[in-house]
Amino acid sequence: MSFGWQALPLYVTLVSVVTGILVFMLGEQRQHTRTALNLAGAILKLVLILIMLLAIQAGATFEFRLPLLPGIDLLLHADHLTMLFATLSAALWLVTTVYAIGYLEQSPNRARFFGFFSLCVAATMGVASAGNLFTFFIFYELLTLATWPLVVHRGTPEAFAAGRVYLAYTLAGGVLLLIGLVWLHTLAGGGDFVVDGTLAPIAAGNENALRGIFVLLMLGFGVKAALLPLHSWLPRAMVAPAPVSALLHAVAVVKAGAFGLVRLIQDVFGFELAASLGLTDLLAWMAAATIIYGSVLALKQSDLKRRLAYSTVSQVSYIALGIATGGVLATVGGLVHLVHQGLTKITLFFCAGNYAEAYGVHSVEELDGLGVRMPVTSVCFTLGALGMIGVPPLAGFVTKWYLGAGAIAAGAPWVIVVLVASTLLNAAYFLPLVHRIWFRPLPDTMAERADGLSRVRQIALVGPTAFVAITALAAGLLAGVPGSPLFWASRLVGAEAP
Repeated sequence: MSFGWQALPLYVTLVSVVTGILVFMLGEQRQHTRTALNLAGAILKLVLILIMLLAIQAGATFEFRLPLLPGIDLLLHADHLTMLFATLSAALWLVTTVYAIGYLEQSPNRARFFGFFSLCVAATMGVASAGNLFTFFIFYELLTLATWPLVVHRGTPEAFAAGRVYLAYTLAGGVLLLIGLVWLHTLAGGGDFVVDGTLAPIAAGNENALRGIFVLLMLGFGVKAALLPLHSWLPRAMVAPAPVSALLHAVAVVKAGAFGLVRLIQDVFGFELAASLGLTDLLAWMAAATIIYGSVLALKQSDLKRRLAYSTVSQVSYIALGIATGGVLATVGGLVHLVHQGLTKITLFFCAGNYAEAYGVHSVEELDGLGVRMPVTSVCFTLGALGMIGVPPLAGFVTKWYLGAGAIAAGAPWVIVVLVASTLLNAAYFLPLVHRIWFRPLPDTMAERADGLSRVRQIALVGPTAFVAITALAAGLLAGVPGSPLFWASRLVGAEAP
């Protein structure tokens, strides 16, 4: 056990823990101090992540190991997959912190919000840097506990009802995950994450046990990843404030579930073993069904945030589909979508929050003519919507191109049908919103409604929105440039960088 340079993944996690504790201690009165502390913690975390990223590229390794039980260690490490998720989380935490400061300026219980907000990010960093399933499980469940107060933050009966559903689903998923983890430990010990997995030597004679373990772990991760039929908690959680919705969809909860599925296929079972047991086909078909089902449900939603929520149900499953399809190109498509979906979806939720805060807009029908009143937010929303549809050369197109090409290379042409159907459905539920924003007249009732945002709040809300929209745009336009998300995803799986 070392607390020196090697323990940098631990320090990255502790930054958010310390920030959260200090925010709780400050209470509601010292707003400026709390704001400075939140920003300082987010900036420090991002700096540490970038230092670690550069060091790993130079050949450095990072590992913190704490023995807890015989054969079971708490292990935090940093590999290339860790850095892909951790860099996204750290960068978007900083942006979301700025946005949340403006969004919650006039709200009660801000200290409680930002305290749990920091603990949520700490748990996410623990998930990103977990070096084995046991460590992953600990932070995965801490993430559930840290996000529940954010889901119920408004304190309304609707919020508490959504919180109960959220806990019921996520804790049940945690139970399945724990059962699978214990079963796997009795069979194979508490092995660390290793590329291509460590279970192949014990597969002979244990095929059915491994299938059962995989299904338990897949369902445990699938709850947070909102795989069908485990997705119902996610649309209900949209009663939370916009920064929480952005955090749930783009950075923390659903990404933790998707990230768990990636670890399960890549670093626990290994793709070859999982495929030989028929498990990748199971995950691929579940992901495909979720992609189509989520899109169909999105079409039916009149509430803007619920439409975006069902879009997330659909879009996150691209990650699982790519990993389960296998092959270099499809895997790259799945991994890069961790970043692409995060950037694009956080843009859309920031825009939804801006519309709600400025004009009280919550439903699709209220978007008419807002391009005139809120041009920057509306341009950002349009870019996010087109990105989700997959219009070239935006980031969503890059994802779908790699998934499609990878599916053909892997001998799974049926994936193309799923991608085409999904794209058409994406267009069906996003393009009418864009049309309303830019081509419908502003209603007289909306024209008389004053924009109640102060200049400071406008900067705090619109600035982060524009930043993530431009970043999402750049991720597609500059996909072939060294340092892009596609570049890192390609290097992660050993593919030739674009």
